[in-house]
Amino acid sequence: MSPFDCRAKAQELSDIVVKDTARKYYRIPRGGRWYGGIATADCCGCNLRCVFCWSNKPRDNPEKVGEFYTPEKVFNEITHCAQTHNYHLLRISGNEPTIAKKHLLKVLSLVEKTKYLFILETNGTLLDEEFVVNLSKFRNLHVRVSLKGTNPEEFAMLTGAFPETFDMILDHVKLLVDYRIRFNLAVMLSFSPDKHTVMLKELLKKISPTIIENFEEEYVFLYPHVVKRLKKAHVEPLTAYTPGGIPKKLI
Repeated sequence: MSPFDCRAKAQELSDIVVKDTARKYYRIPRGGRWYGGIATADCCGCNLRCVFCWSNKPRDNPEKVGEFYTPEKVFNEITHCAQTHNYHLLRISGNEPTIAKKHLLKVLSLVEKTKYLFILETNGTLLDEEFVVNLSKFRNLHVRVSLKGTNPEEFAMLTGAFPETFDMILDHVKLLVDYRIRFNLAVMLSFSPDKHTVMLKELLKKISPTIIENFEEEYVFLYPHVVKRLKKAHVEPLTAYTPGGIPKKLI
């Protein structure tokens, strides 16, 4: 696969998965053990092509699966799920939530009027300054940026996107710091030698020491279709876990 521009890919996908403020979802709602219990809406479409991705058809063929939901419908579904299971957390997951920015901001505005905390899981590629300014208005928000690898070369190998995208994401992380948004950085370390992790942490310290304080390790979970993806890409993780053997600290 030739390297690609992930922002152009996002625009291409938006024509498929976004209709004004509505967004396409393939599973809604879903309860789960992550973060100690969270209500989730799983969306279609991602602008990266990670070799370890657990999302299958919703990522690769978003035009063939799912239905469009308004922000109000998404909000109602996940809050009802949260009430049923006594969760305190909400999220949009499954693919990349920030492809549908208007939709996401409307969902956040609805969450803002509640007791719930919304976890925005994102690959960080679309967190431009205008969008970050809008995110800074919400108090019921925590941003979790998932960085794929520890340097540009690893990032390109794992995602298929241009290597320079890695540095762009770090610039976006700095915007989160500058606008005082609550966030943490989760870094995929399954394919990274320890020395590369050390080098990344030194780089992150220059942006803000608080990033290291909240540094989250992320590893590959070996679902059957993930194993197939890795074999097809001829990429082997240094560290990975079976679905039944995930350490509690990673849940």
